[in-house]
Amino acid sequence: MKCKLLFIILMSGMLFGVLNSCKMEELKSEAVLFVGTYTNNGSEGIYRFNLNLETGQLSNQSLAASIKNPSFLTFSPDKKTLYAVGEVDDFIEGSGSITTFRVKDNVLTEIDTKSTYGANPCYVGVDKEGDFVAVANYSGGNIAIYKTMDNGDLVPSPQVIDHKVLDTRKTAHAHMSKFLNGELFVSDLGLDRIKKYSQTNGKFSPSQQKELVVTEGAGPRHFVASKEGKFLYAINELNSTITLYNREGEKYFGLETYDAVAGDFNEESFCGDIHLSPDGKFLYGSNRGENTIVIFKVDEASGKLELIGRESVKGDWPRNFSIDPSGNFLLVANQRSNNIVAFKRDNERGTLSFISEVELPSPVCLQFY
Repeated sequence: MKCKLLFIILMSGMLFGVLNSCKMEELKSEAVLFVGTYTNNGSEGIYRFNLNLETGQLSNQSLAASIKNPSFLTFSPDKKTLYAVGEVDDFIEGSGSITTFRVKDNVLTEIDTKSTYGANPCYVGVDKEGDFVAVANYSGGNIAIYKTMDNGDLVPSPQVIDHKVLDTRKTAHAHMSKFLNGELFVSDLGLDRIKKYSQTNGKFSPSQQKELVVTEGAGPRHFVASKEGKFLYAINELNSTITLYNREGEKYFGLETYDAVAGDFNEESFCGDIHLSPDGKFLYGSNRGENTIVIFKVDEASGKLELIGRESVKGDWPRNFSIDPSGNFLLVANQRSNNIVAFKRDNERGTLSFISEVELPSPVCLQFY
């Protein structure tokens, strides 16, 4: 009888192990995607999808959070917190907002909403330790830098750095605030500058190299760095180019600038987003107007780019795009055509092949969980 009971226990344990293994495989077969939107076109806020990592199909659309104009989303390093800007100018005294969500089992629970101390925030970045959160206020022309609490919420009264005072001849438009190599980089589209700030005792001030040189009228929008930070690529909205910077010591110097749109395209076009493939071998940029993703091969030694081609986004105004965690798929948020388009990515050649699309009003930010 004891032997029979022992046999049953052993078999039950094995069965549990098999079922648990199957469950893990099932979880790995999908990735969770959160989508930020503009809410003046029928959208209600942040949406959640599942991406099939074998087929590239999006499914199980659901509303994750009701919030006005969540135009950019960022997770904390431990993925327990999601920060979402509210791109508005009427939250408190002409400012936008930032909302903190707790994330558990793919569900968002709102914790708090605070002022960004500037109008129309369009980007939020988190440092690699999760200690600081930086918001770029586009119309406000400034950045707000918050310290975080243990639960991920933001400490009130952030440090605000004003870009409007840097050049009174131009209109400051802070567009991206991203932590790189222990510093905070901020692209200002209106001032044609990429500013650098260093932190000492919890306060940020200009770094030794205060800014990266940007061509007059280029309008730097977003940027991405190679894994070791040796190279930085900035996509310029206004002149539709991508600039390569090389790091020497703690300073970055411009090396080359590349056209993002085709030479024979004569209509208006404005660059949007930029990303490197997970292996760093290919660089992608979006063109709003030409409505393409431009594809470059990266020389890993020099950082220089070789044009591979351009792929139609099957829609209008690709404001944002993202590469899934497996690196096999690239998804594009087409703001004006109200669709998210999925492409299969060739890991060897970098090219893109259309797979499918889903409809969603004014998608503008894609973040994989």
